[in-house]
Amino acid sequence: MRNKQSSMIETQQAIVKIMEGTSGETGKKFFRSLVKNLSIVLDTAGAWVTEFHEDENRLKAFAFWLNGAWVENYEYALGGTPCEPVINNACRIHIPEKVVELYPEDRDMQECGAVSYLGEPLKDSDGIVIGHLAILDTKPMPEDQTYLAIFRIFSARAGAELTRLKTEQKVREREEKLARLVESAMDGIVEFNEEFKVTQINPAALKILGYKSDSIRGTIVTEYLEDNDRARLRILAKRLISLPEGERYLWIPGGLTILTAQGKEIKTEATLSHSEMHGDHFFTLIFRNINDRLEAEKKINALSSETEYLREELRSVHKFGDITGSSEAILRVLNDINQVAGTDSTVLITGETGTGKELIARAIHSGSRRNTKPLIKVNCAAIPANLIESEFFGHEKGAFTGATAKRDGRFRIADRGTIFLDEIGELPLELQSKLLRVLQEGEFEPVGSSKTVKVSVRVIAATNRDLRTEAEAGNFREDLYYRLSVFPIYAPPLRDRAEDIVELAEVFIQNYSHTMGKHIEAITQEIKNRLMSYKWPGNVRELQNVMERALITSVNGKLNLDSSLPLQTMGKEYLSDKKSESVGTERIRTAEEMSEMERKNIILALEKTNWKVSGEKGAARLLGIPPTTLSSRIKALKIRRK
Repeated sequence: MRNKQSSMIETQQAIVKIMEGTSGETGKKFFRSLVKNLSIVLDTAGAWVTEFHEDENRLKAFAFWLNGAWVENYEYALGGTPCEPVINNACRIHIPEKVVELYPEDRDMQECGAVSYLGEPLKDSDGIVIGHLAILDTKPMPEDQTYLAIFRIFSARAGAELTRLKTEQKVREREEKLARLVESAMDGIVEFNEEFKVTQINPAALKILGYKSDSIRGTIVTEYLEDNDRARLRILAKRLISLPEGERYLWIPGGLTILTAQGKEIKTEATLSHSEMHGDHFFTLIFRNINDRLEAEKKINALSSETEYLREELRSVHKFGDITGSSEAILRVLNDINQVAGTDSTVLITGETGTGKELIARAIHSGSRRNTKPLIKVNCAAIPANLIESEFFGHEKGAFTGATAKRDGRFRIADRGTIFLDEIGELPLELQSKLLRVLQEGEFEPVGSSKTVKVSVRVIAATNRDLRTEAEAGNFREDLYYRLSVFPIYAPPLRDRAEDIVELAEVFIQNYSHTMGKHIEAITQEIKNRLMSYKWPGNVRELQNVMERALITSVNGKLNLDSSLPLQTMGKEYLSDKKSESVGTERIRTAEEMSEMERKNIILALEKTNWKVSGEKGAARLLGIPPTTLSSRIKALKIRRK
């Protein structure tokens, strides 16, 4: 057994050898030199130093020396390894033998034939574990004070170097972040010394001053100010130095007038602050072009208008955005959409009310190059005639009674996007000429303004009127009609696409049942026949409403059409699929006839239930409608018991 003196000599010699190998090295080179020399001096199979990534629970090696060669880019998950207790418990772990048996999940240990292990946590100045230093061997590693002394010394050295690297990285990241903030700031930032010489300047300041490079560094900052402001800046800088530390900043009253390289004067808002470094005084001037701010406010107002409009649209938009159907009529519409969507051509959509003209407009916009901008909808029939010009083109503050603030019109909001003019046939004649100008020239004047506004807007119009006939009668400008109908699309009524009725009904049922949390059985053939035999004067919109009512009044998962299809609530009026009339021979009833039919049906239900309205055996349950609804209909139809 070695005596104490020889052990100390060996320890000192080993330390000297490792220190000689690592002297003058820093960073990655230091770690590589450390683990290589540590492994050689201690006569182990390998040594490595790692950094702990807590967010990933992984160790990533700075250097790994194993069996006389480098293992590059080595990293591994902490779990199931002997390194795990080193990191988690922040303590030295020494396993003299059988390390593979203790940690069978560590495949890397098995592959390199490891028998023993020694690991030491690396901590920063706050005692937080940031990595570890470890050695492994293919033979037992009994506890040896020489080993431990050397290992302890160089783990502390490795911890100090790793702390230094991480600190340097944080400083570098902070400096880079600060530089990015200054470089990307929209305000002009100029630093100058007590001699008023420019020491630093950011791109925004160069842009405001009208220079393309930082060639003004070293020049006198007051050269770029109007005469009165030159003296003001010197006075303010002198005042800042006299203020207590922590209060050396101020807002420059009235701002400063900047003189650009082109001789232009720019009014700015500005602040001035003072700092001191190594006894030298520095000042930071931050200024903003007021014109830029006003322009930014305009954009913000425009975006606010657009946002508010889109919120309104989201509240009123059709719940089912896809065009559903496989009939020949709807396939023609889809083909038309596909042809025109990629162009900027004006589209006129015609068709009866409730045929989905807005859905067609949305599909065209979605397939266009403008789909990243909003589709702005205007219902020409819903806006009072005296406000429609303001709604279209906006107005200035005070342009008319009630115009308490400036407002952008729908065409301004739709710039570079699409505007959908629904019910275009209702547009007053006096406004049609202004709309024609926008279509032809892409410009207009807001109400109360003489300034011409240029926009790029694609127009999609829709109407249920025959605009050609209206134009011939003088109710619609003929030139506007031809300008709108560059590419006409006809939205077919539901009676002309009867094969789509059941498919649409199923889509509505699926969506409403999901919303209401109801389970509905599949549509029976009887219901399909009833849906197909009805003419649907209200088109898809009426079908949607009927399906919603049928779902609301459904019982035990079965749709209730009796309260939803007025024509078919009478038992005598509905024929079975064997006796039902064809769609082409069915007679259209008047509103008065429909009301009388409903009245007779309610009386029939009341008589059958002995005039009991609600309850399990009441007329409301028989009719499939809420008792409150039945009571309202009884009152409205003036039904009284004899």
